[in-house]
Amino acid sequence: MAEFLLLLQRLVPQAAQQLFSKRNKTMLQSTSLNGRLRMMPVFFFFCSMLFLPFHQGILTAHAFTGTYGINYGRIADNIPAPESVVTLLKAARVKNIKIFDADHSVIQAFKGSGLELVIGIGNEYLKDMSVNEERAMDWIKENVQPFLPETHISGITVGNEVLGGTDQELEQALMGAIKNVYSALTRLQLADSIEIWTPHSEAVFANSYPPSSCIFKEDVLVYLKPILDFFSQHGSPFYVNAYPFLAYKSDPEHIDINYALFQSNSGIYDAKTNLHYDNMFDAMIDAAYAALETAGYNDMEVRVSETGWASNGDENEAGATTHNARTYNYNLRKRLLKKKGTPLRPKKVVKAYIFALFNENLKPGPSSERHYGLFKADGSISYDIGFTGLRPSSASPSLVSLKELNARCWSRPYFRVVASCTIVLLLALLR
Repeated sequence: MAEFLLLLQRLVPQAAQQLFSKRNKTMLQSTSLNGRLRMMPVFFFFCSMLFLPFHQGILTAHAFTGTYGINYGRIADNIPAPESVVTLLKAARVKNIKIFDADHSVIQAFKGSGLELVIGIGNEYLKDMSVNEERAMDWIKENVQPFLPETHISGITVGNEVLGGTDQELEQALMGAIKNVYSALTRLQLADSIEIWTPHSEAVFANSYPPSSCIFKEDVLVYLKPILDFFSQHGSPFYVNAYPFLAYKSDPEHIDINYALFQSNSGIYDAKTNLHYDNMFDAMIDAAYAALETAGYNDMEVRVSETGWASNGDENEAGATTHNARTYNYNLRKRLLKKKGTPLRPKKVVKAYIFALFNENLKPGPSSERHYGLFKADGSISYDIGFTGLRPSSASPSLVSLKELNARCWSRPYFRVVASCTIVLLLALLR
């Protein structure tokens, strides 16, 4: 019991201090042995409550924990099995993972991992789902409900880069599919724990330089505005795929590569907002904020659904080198871990999913499409940005230091609440 009180003193300094006050020490000394023994069953019951797996469905899931996530694409025949991927992600301490489908072997592999998984409804399903809510219901019953709450499915993407493309029927179907997926989640009482969203490419913007001049394309806004109305009503963010690499590749003569790589450079000045940008990533996010503001959605948050840099490419793909990929991803990770906003929205902490976990050797298109991976197929790092990859642990998983316990658990709101309630109970019992 004394050891437990010492642990509480470390975790909850102010409340535990009361337990060690002179008055409470006197009460502890004066309490009879039989009285303390009678309190022990109740005491240990509440102690056990501290360590229950509250994340197993009791609390509402969060669509994004922290600021850093990774896209886990699988268009490859040489990458590790999903179970090994979970081990890799936990070793790298990456909490947020996004996949582009709802593969059951992947969802099952994440069972009990504590990782936050976003799954995807492919574009091929949207037209049917837009006209028939039961199709959306069937999809959720098949691909979501059976895996809850053991697998933390915190979000569902409805389509990918639909708007700004060439398929007008698909663009028309997107809003209906989103509404029907949300309605199905509501009927299953899952809408409060699973966030739905749709990632957009830069093709939805008419222009993005300087950031303050960015607006949505008129032909895109016809389909986008109802979606923004819906997401604004439900507090969902606007997700955009932001790739400084693609911008640099398209115009290497006029874009400073240091500006694209978060390296030292003169940056750009936006005269309308009187803001200075020293990197393209922030400028792209603020361009999205400017477009939303012009469209009337000042309060909507912008998050990045994809960003990355290719480590190899064809001869005409400027900047696709291992050095540049390492520089971009290292500096991006460092920037995200600072948990800061952008020049236009300094209080809106930037959150992003990096593309991608592995090089995908079967992806079509230019060579760069197959060289975005942070990790090799064997689980080792492609280049050093601070990850360790797969490696054996020298410590027993059952032995957790106070420092680790504080970092892993005490930062979670539910742990603080339960710990505080337990201390209040102890104080009451000891009076």
